[in-house]
Amino acid sequence: MTFCQSRTMLFGSTAMITLIAASASAQDAEGLHLGTIVVTESKREVQTDTAVPITEIDQDEMDDRQAGTVAELIDSVPGVNLVNGSTPQGSGINIRGFGANGTYGTDQKVAVQIDGASVGSEEIYRLGTQIFTDPELYREVNVIRGTVGSFEFGSGIVGGVVQLETKDASDFTFGEIGFAGRESLQYSSNGDGFVSSTILAWQPSENLEMLGNFTWRQQNEQTDGDGNTIGASDYELPSRLLKGRYRFGVERDQALTLSITDTNTDEKDVPYDTFQTTGGTFGNVDRTVESRTVALNYDWQPLRNDLINLNVNLSYADQQIDQEYVEGSSICDSPANPCNFPGGFPDGGFGTVNADHQYETTKLTVKNTSFFSSGFAVHDLRTGFEVSRRERKDANSAPGGTDDRVAVFLVDDMRIGTGWTISPALRYEHSHIDGSTAPNDGTWNNSALMGGLSARYEFANGFALFASGAYTENLPIIDDLGDPVLMHQPEKARTWEAGGSFDNLSVLTDGDAFAIKANLYQTKLWDVTSYTTDSQNIDDVETEGLEVEASYSMPSGVYIDMNLNIADGEETLLGNTIDWRSTPADSIQVTVGKTWGDVLDLSWELVADRSIDFNGQETPGFGVHNIRATYVPEYNGILSGTVLRVGVENLFDHDYTPHLSTRPAPGRNIKLQLAKAF
Repeated sequence: MTFCQSRTMLFGSTAMITLIAASASAQDAEGLHLGTIVVTESKREVQTDTAVPITEIDQDEMDDRQAGTVAELIDSVPGVNLVNGSTPQGSGINIRGFGANGTYGTDQKVAVQIDGASVGSEEIYRLGTQIFTDPELYREVNVIRGTVGSFEFGSGIVGGVVQLETKDASDFTFGEIGFAGRESLQYSSNGDGFVSSTILAWQPSENLEMLGNFTWRQQNEQTDGDGNTIGASDYELPSRLLKGRYRFGVERDQALTLSITDTNTDEKDVPYDTFQTTGGTFGNVDRTVESRTVALNYDWQPLRNDLINLNVNLSYADQQIDQEYVEGSSICDSPANPCNFPGGFPDGGFGTVNADHQYETTKLTVKNTSFFSSGFAVHDLRTGFEVSRRERKDANSAPGGTDDRVAVFLVDDMRIGTGWTISPALRYEHSHIDGSTAPNDGTWNNSALMGGLSARYEFANGFALFASGAYTENLPIIDDLGDPVLMHQPEKARTWEAGGSFDNLSVLTDGDAFAIKANLYQTKLWDVTSYTTDSQNIDDVETEGLEVEASYSMPSGVYIDMNLNIADGEETLLGNTIDWRSTPADSIQVTVGKTWGDVLDLSWELVADRSIDFNGQETPGFGVHNIRATYVPEYNGILSGTVLRVGVENLFDHDYTPHLSTRPAPGRNIKLQLAKAF
């Protein structure tokens, strides 16, 4: 299918699905998500002021969605698709067809950061993204899709960047001296899930603030829409956050911030393959995971010096995964060894299954933003450098070693005249990898210069047009030590984008607001090392698609949000072209809601995927509905600061499995939340 044909199909399907969403009466039609207390605003602001395809999810939307995992926080972003998602184990984030798949939780083409610390980036066989953390720790999530906006954050980013920012004490003290906090209790019917999140904030002075957060999340096994148990869907997840900020300087123009997150799990007799619901070939393991991040951040922004806006971020991320095979749990664990795997089950299990992993990433990023005029343009110039070390423990199933990197980057948003914004971006990165043990020892050096250019023109009536091109390289990683050829072969990718946006007030009636942004993209990946067919690396991958975000709100409190994603992709090996293995299904989400001041927000959301034919195998489409209500009592006294949320996900208990997922989706799930700020 050509890109033009794909666009025609997309726009036609958009109109059809939107009409279905408007009627929204049949169980198999579509779905929904909800909530946020907003006045004359939609749930999410469309970022129409930039050519970068970026989506920002704020605290109101995060609270209202009552997500159980970080992946569920962003599954409403166009271009983002989940591999599973309802549990921290075996879930993954896929953006524009890259990221997680059913074999690895990452392919190094989607970056995830927590307060600047790089996390969840190891290619551990069948262990998901390893993003073991809790949504309750965070105040904001930003998702950048594609390459053009990624050069400040890393190399080889083809899918996108997910940035998580932890809560601040001032979110609760509002800058006033004293104590504040919040207690939140949540129950979900499918799996008898329970969440308790306790936050205590203390601001002893106007310059110092501190916050502590302890969240306990647990869930029993869930059931799908047909009432069948979804195996390995139970878990317990305690998480902790400590964060402090100290402001100083003559004009309080400097700040030092320290954040520490810690999450751990302890599972007994669970499938090694976290993407599956039973032990199967690999059998079961006893597994413990300890995941922690530490970020120290220094900011200096002199009030009367536009040339200095300095940010220094020193971060450390550590994850340790210990697992031991449960004897007799694999279907292959027999003297006959019916699966005929080389080496059978030495020491009571596969080396892969009995592997212990630990990887640590220490990173220093220094970035300065300068605002100045050069005569013909006004510049918003961001320059910086980054030094990092990734240390990976040698495991039975994966090589260990160190990966040292140095990078410099530059991004210049140049406003020219009344409408033009031209943004060149460059990144140079050098890597030095040492293998720790034979036969994967050795020293390898690689470097690459990458960059992109975007152009945007904004008309006086609120319309804007933009286009961009970007090139990036994914340098070899520690996992590639098993093949010396791969240690000299960076993956290369090029992306072209074009689109338009509109944002204005009083479009249909006085006081209303309408915003829409559409991105067309086309990506080619070559010199591929991350994906194989019959033990041979494929030659190249080509993907293309359309992403649309739109919002409309009225003074009466009525609002409508819509997100659309249509994608296509191909992979080629030895001249043979087939469907790209990670191509998501075309999807649309429509939310219709109404607010009554700051007191009540009622909304309904439709989530629908088209059926997809993947190399001759069809995944059925689906439509599910979700409803949600948020109520904030208008009373002082004991009810002051209280919020009550009620949501029903998969309202009609529809049985379905999203295209990229390896597990069925949960059936109807009623969620209740009571939160009290004090």
